[in-house]
Amino acid sequence: MSVRVRFAPSPTGALHIGGVRTALYNYLFAKKNHGIFILRIEDTDQARYVPGAEEYILDALRWCGIEPTEGQGYGGKLGPYRQSERKAVYREAALQLVESGKAYYAFDTEEELDRMRARLADAGVAAPKYDASVRMEMRNSLSLDPLEVTDLLRAGTPHVVRLRVDPGKQVVYRDLIREEVRFDTTELDDKVLIKADGMPTYHLANVVDDHHMDISHVIRGEEWLSSTAHHLLLYEAFEWSPPRYAHLPLIMRPDGKGKLSKRDGARFGIPVFPLSWKGDTAEESFTGFREFGFEPEAVLNFLAFLGWNPGTDQELFSLDELVEAFDLGRVHRSGARFDMDKALWFNHQYIKQRPVQEIVSKLKPLVEARGWLWDERKCLEIVPLFTERVNLVSEIPDAAGYLFSELRTMDEEAVRKHWKPELGPVISELVKILEAVEPFEAQALEQAAKAGFQSLNVKPGQILPILRLALAGGLQGPGVFQMLQILGKQGLSRIRTFVARD
Repeated sequence: MSVRVRFAPSPTGALHIGGVRTALYNYLFAKKNHGIFILRIEDTDQARYVPGAEEYILDALRWCGIEPTEGQGYGGKLGPYRQSERKAVYREAALQLVESGKAYYAFDTEEELDRMRARLADAGVAAPKYDASVRMEMRNSLSLDPLEVTDLLRAGTPHVVRLRVDPGKQVVYRDLIREEVRFDTTELDDKVLIKADGMPTYHLANVVDDHHMDISHVIRGEEWLSSTAHHLLLYEAFEWSPPRYAHLPLIMRPDGKGKLSKRDGARFGIPVFPLSWKGDTAEESFTGFREFGFEPEAVLNFLAFLGWNPGTDQELFSLDELVEAFDLGRVHRSGARFDMDKALWFNHQYIKQRPVQEIVSKLKPLVEARGWLWDERKCLEIVPLFTERVNLVSEIPDAAGYLFSELRTMDEEAVRKHWKPELGPVISELVKILEAVEPFEAQALEQAAKAGFQSLNVKPGQILPILRLALAGGLQGPGVFQMLQILGKQGLSRIRTFVARD
């Protein structure tokens, strides 16, 4: 059987990072098996549709580098790939089930449904539902006279179509991750397949589309595991062969307490979406991994390990290497904790590999946003000094601010430890020596300084910390002479200012 998998998000807002991981695993599985990766937009819930969300999904997949080979925005022979454009297909499928006795029309009003639930709750039923135990007491095509049903349909009476679930059966399937899974149909309700507005529910549309699009494997999140019983019953009702199912573990919050939600981004100060999203309110607006400063390859590498491991010590994978190593049999059953430190570690590894010019290009808007003068030549010198020191490109302006603009802070505790007024004249003489160096480059400056230390009869350990404080305001950062090369003669002015301090 040829492998065809799909990623089927709903355009109800920004695409959660858990959805990106689902897309990634589908992509890897398809590529590993020389199959097809399809994008389908499940927009049957029109009440929750958010303008711009579909474009966001496409942009996010494109940024991550896991683009579909078929589907919405990519074309294909089995479309449309947007569910709102497939209403006639779902209606025909639902009528087929009604005619075969596998589904039925239900004309119950909201008030009648509320009374049914209240009656069951009063009788001690913990989770009241519309099922075989109550369906003959309700207003549907199973309990009503056929002529009355015909009259109701002709009159355009609002109704839904429900799946007829017979109790007392076992639904059993073998999940590719969770192995054998069992459901008792007595615990299941008669799910709505077509809503009163004529739109299909997720359950019907999902199964019909998967069948018509020849989906061989459904790889989706654990939250859909409980829906699988109804989906398998639908396949049985249609007399179709079902796909293979694989349910991925949840992505847990950083503290391990519960599923990672979109609100956890603000709570924990972490990105939980691939790209930034601007909602109607501040609470509905989020910073994405991209805008946080992450490289897409690092995000994919991080997500791949949230629920899977290759069985080796290797941690850094190119996308092609992930394809080669990926195996659903190595996906975990238990939830995977979102570890921001690990995400940053991955990003650090990729930043170190990036061409300097590429990082400089990303740095330009960050520098200009702070009102600093952009100097590409200087940035080309700064970037190599900081890629080993930062996890994100966006951290470079903070880490190297003293090289972009005037010195604004000073580690006074370090000054008290290293500064001695009697060293002032010595450092002033050293500055004169350095000022005469040509070319004004790190290697030549260092050689001149070494000679100066000898002629002035001082040890480097006495002077270098002071020079570092004068240039950077602290004891951390690149080499003193590298900083001097970048700052030029302005760096010597800083040293003079420092020496002249009270």
